[in-house]
Amino acid sequence: MNGIPLDTSIEAARKQFEALRRLDAAARARMTFQLADNLRRTVEAGVKHRHPDWNQQQVNRRVVRILIGRHLFRQAFGDLDVR
Repeated sequence: MNGIPLDTSIEAARKQFEALRRLDAAARARMTFQLADNLRRTVEAGVKHRHPDWNQQQVNRRVVRILIGRHLFRQAFGDLDVR
């Protein structure tokens, strides 16, 4: 089985995959959005920790740049100052 974390037994991974397979599409979508929200909050907390002097707009811009990458950020926003 590919994609099993090193700290997870094969049996535990099987049980997790079985539970995920039982979810309907709406439940999987909810889980996906929850994971995305958690990731964004974690990235935002890291940016705020590294740059406590930044305002929320600066934090938001850096979070977006981290999540979509520098190249796509430049395509979307040009040379917007993100420090």
